[in-house]
Amino acid sequence: MRRLLLLAAPLLLAQAPPPSLVNTSADDIAANAPGAHWLDINPDHIMVMDSAAGRMVIQLAPQFAPQHVAAIQKLVRAGRFDDGRIVRVQDNYVVQWAAKPESGKEPVSQPPDVREQRVRPERLPAEYERPLADVAFTPSPFKDSYAEAGFVSGWQAARDQSTGTVWLAHCYGTVGVGRDMPPDTGDGAELYAVIGHGPRHLDRNIANVGRVLAGIEPHAALPRGTEALGFYKDERQRTKITRVRLASQIPGFPRWQMMDTASPSFAQVVQARANRTGFFVRQAGAADLCTLKVPVREMK
Repeated sequence: MRRLLLLAAPLLLAQAPPPSLVNTSADDIAANAPGAHWLDINPDHIMVMDSAAGRMVIQLAPQFAPQHVAAIQKLVRAGRFDDGRIVRVQDNYVVQWAAKPESGKEPVSQPPDVREQRVRPERLPAEYERPLADVAFTPSPFKDSYAEAGFVSGWQAARDQSTGTVWLAHCYGTVGVGRDMPPDTGDGAELYAVIGHGPRHLDRNIANVGRVLAGIEPHAALPRGTEALGFYKDERQRTKITRVRLASQIPGFPRWQMMDTASPSFAQVVQARANRTGFFVRQAGAADLCTLKVPVREMK
């Protein structure tokens, strides 16, 4: 049944209820969606970061960046993020954190104006997009400025049929891999979360490895860095990361689910976000991909 639902995905959005019939909010639709319209998130794909600012829960996306995600999981299991630091907070852009450096190696995440500008050898493949051929892509019914927008198995994505590729979109809460100048692709030891308007110009230029499920707010509210690109000037300004683990390493950690973006419930969510009622005098009849957030939920 799941396979049939995925194959029918483009039709589901195309046959979504007209705006006049959408009189409930996206939150109400999600709250009443049947269990069959939700997908379980693998606890091995959930990263739990505890910092002095609070707890942030992150879902990883190995189907889009398998080698980067594997590298991040390896770093987490080795405890490399424990005692790391939040090294950058740039207003309306990103909050960025780094694993503690390996013994004898240079500190990570130095501001660009004080670190040596160099081109390092590529560490991992440039997992900025992936082949479209074996992906069930559900198109958005609304036009996107950057590419053909849509959804893949619970993720906001975009595709280019001329090149046969698909990629995760940079939206609020997206988690990507920090890197230096090309051909460097980053090794997963520096990560950032988007805390501003979706910087879609970064699409296909950085490895997107996931999204924040919960706990972004206190991290987005941290003081802004005063150096170039929002880096902090010295150690005293950096927020300490106390511990990072995978959900599978934490006994009793709650299950998480994401809405199946090929389900009828999500088709209704899309229409509800594009045609809001109540407070709104005029319905937009349109929606940017980044406003079409995929509902997620923690299972109590």
